[in-house]
Amino acid sequence: MADPLLDDVGALLREAAAKVVVPLFRRLDASDISEKAPGEVVTVADREAEALISEGLRRLRPGSVVVGEEAVAEDPGLLRHLRGSGDVWLVDPVDGTSNFAAGRRPFALMAALLTDGVPVASWVYDPLDGTMAAARLGAGTELDGASLSAPQAEPRVGALRGTAATKFLPPDFRRQVEEGGRRVGELLPGQHCAGREYLDMLTGAQQFVLFWRTLPWDHTPGALLVREAGGVARRFDGADYQPADEGRGLLVAASPEIWDEVSAALLSG
Repeated sequence: MADPLLDDVGALLREAAAKVVVPLFRRLDASDISEKAPGEVVTVADREAEALISEGLRRLRPGSVVVGEEAVAEDPGLLRHLRGSGDVWLVDPVDGTSNFAAGRRPFALMAALLTDGVPVASWVYDPLDGTMAAARLGAGTELDGASLSAPQAEPRVGALRGTAATKFLPPDFRRQVEEGGRRVGELLPGQHCAGREYLDMLTGAQQFVLFWRTLPWDHTPGALLVREAGGVARRFDGADYQPADEGRGLLVAASPEIWDEVSAALLSG
């Protein structure tokens, strides 16, 4: 049965991609790119897409609050809504902005809906290949409209494939992760786009991904997608990832069993 909310928000992300993001890909002027923090770029596409998406989400849920990545850059106090009541949207208008600004793929548009602080729906959209993933709490994950289920057979340790986003890892920990990755199988470099990493988890292209930074708009959408498909998204200490939790370190895996194996190899130095 079709889910109107999943369809409506999916259509909104497609609209933002078609009207704002994709037309500016590889067409940005220098004046369209700025630095919002040291080493953190933002483009006119980020800002315009967030405005379009935010307006649409408020129409879908009157009285709801939107916590967008670019809005938080201007007003960090917006993060307080993640611990509040009612409906709160998380929006990442262009995930992978550094790729987008440099004219590289991948990049994605992402959103999640929290009700009383609990993620209840999420979306990740890669506009260049047209892949759309959506999930509802307790109702599973859809990939391009088809329901996903846990794989019947999982790769064995030594044959796993996964990513470690090592850019922000402390040097000693990076070496530990890289050595452990060789024991579990193939360790890939990060794609600088969390949304694409989560989509690759759903397609089976990889079975795990490790992150150091865990900003809520980067990981709340994908964490729900993976969980509803039978996987797990946990802090390094084994606690389930929660959007309002501060801190660093996140290991996502296609199943609890894979999480245990990869955690033992990558995190136990």
